[in-house]
Amino acid sequence: MRTLVGFYILCFLIEQNLPFLLANDVSSIDDSTQNLCLANRLSDFLPPPYSNISDSMPCTPLWNTFVLRYSENRDNVVTIIVSALYTTGWVGMGFSKDGRMVGSSAMIGWISKKGHAKIKQYYLQGTERDQVVPDQGELQLQKVPPVVALHGAMIYLAFQVKFSVKIPRRAVILAFSTAYPSKLGRLTKHDDKTTVIVDFSKANGLTSIKTTVSTDKTKHGMMAILGWGFLLPLGAILARYLRHRDPLWYYLHIGIQFTGFIFGLAAVILGIRLYNRIQPDIPAHRGIGIFLLILSILQVFAFFARPQKETKMRRYWNWYHHWIGRISLFFGAVNIVLGIRMANNEEDGWKIGYGFVLSVTLLAFLVLEIFRIRGSIGSPSSHTPPSFETHPSSTSV
Repeated sequence: MRTLVGFYILCFLIEQNLPFLLANDVSSIDDSTQNLCLANRLSDFLPPPYSNISDSMPCTPLWNTFVLRYSENRDNVVTIIVSALYTTGWVGMGFSKDGRMVGSSAMIGWISKKGHAKIKQYYLQGTERDQVVPDQGELQLQKVPPVVALHGAMIYLAFQVKFSVKIPRRAVILAFSTAYPSKLGRLTKHDDKTTVIVDFSKANGLTSIKTTVSTDKTKHGMMAILGWGFLLPLGAILARYLRHRDPLWYYLHIGIQFTGFIFGLAAVILGIRLYNRIQPDIPAHRGIGIFLLILSILQVFAFFARPQKETKMRRYWNWYHHWIGRISLFFGAVNIVLGIRMANNEEDGWKIGYGFVLSVTLLAFLVLEIFRIRGSIGSPSSHTPPSFETHPSSTSV
């Protein structure tokens, strides 16, 4: 009966919390953004062949003031016109195999201080400025020259690119900066960027898929750090060093671990959703994530199936629960570090944030372990034997 009640409580918690944790940030496109599609007749200022087909292209507001128009022929040649509000600096559109900036190729356009239109392909080898290489990239540009034009308050980048394989949904990187590139074409750091998934197979651009991958990456990272990086280690620490406060330590341990499990499960679901969208080449991160999901589910089932303390099986169950928990926490920390590294965030916020959480956790463990060895904390009261089995519902951590 206890097992069934606990299982139903777990299902209720997941049902109530996951919709909140996984709520989509579907950015609404207001009327003013959609009006950017109707603001100008591109055939009035773009040269052929862009002027010949621009008015019949589907128009898709993507992000911020970025608007995409595109047309694809049977040879997988896509004519692309991307526009955005412009004052100074540069705007760009890149194509990525996995949604990440590193390894992508981008078309960048700007109007120089002297009024000269510039457009180049760049290959993004890394996140440093000297790793963004001009006049290189993997985009197969066609014989039709790329064009950049300024009309009113909008800048327009037009180019033709051929893809070797017809893939309807592609990860597209959008970025801009208000600072001009150098005279040699070296880009300044972007002011803002995002990654979206565009479905080029849709006839009506306004119904194209515009899911912000960077938002889902942020959610995935936050859920993983909150669950595997903070709550689950906290629950383990309380069970190990707060045992003299019986049964408080037990109920805190159970409540925090189940909450951490829910956040960890949310991180896994978000990770699966991201993988299905952009198919990133991350076998280590993905494999460890699946491994952690299996271990955490086994821990939940083990809790509901734990034997009574009087049985011989309780000792083996304690060993199992103890070591599976430690292994899970270790690989959880490893996978968070891998995820932060593979995300290639230019900002140091993620590294500093998780570095702080990990440092505090390790420091707390070392200090508390010293006190525990000295007998100051973590031991049951003097009138009970020094064994974790003094509480009928306790577990070993």
